[in-house]
Amino acid sequence: MTVLLAEDNATFRKSLKLLIALDGKIQVVGEAKDGLEAVQLARILKPEVIVMDIAMPLLNGLQATQTILKAYPGIRVLMLSAHPDPEYIQQAMHFGASGYLIKQSSTEFLARAIREVLNGRTYFSASISRKLRDESQIVFEKHEAAKKKAA
Repeated sequence: MTVLLAEDNATFRKSLKLLIALDGKIQVVGEAKDGLEAVQLARILKPEVIVMDIAMPLLNGLQATQTILKAYPGIRVLMLSAHPDPEYIQQAMHFGASGYLIKQSSTEFLARAIREVLNGRTYFSASISRKLRDESQIVFEKHEAAKKKAA
């Protein structure tokens, strides 16, 4: 399993690389410090998964994801953010990201998330999954109420 890390914070990027190395089955093939470099390295290295920070200089993670997946739809992108902002999550999914991790939880679940997206599944941090479930329940309840009212 090959991974490209795209994270502007060098210390955090090194931490992610060390965590991945502990897994033993996932290989970090490149590191990008900004979105533009992520696009360039994706073209050269063609990793299976990119762990992509959202807030990066030159080209943010959402823009980089859109550009990469347009050219290489087989690459999986796992978004990484410090904030579970619903708008960012929606944009990430719209641009084709396969998952969304909160940085605070990424250390515990990073290898599992990489494997999940590599196997064609989606992966969200637990707090995001709960939020998505709750939002879906609200939409469903509104829809059911509207159906009853119309009947």
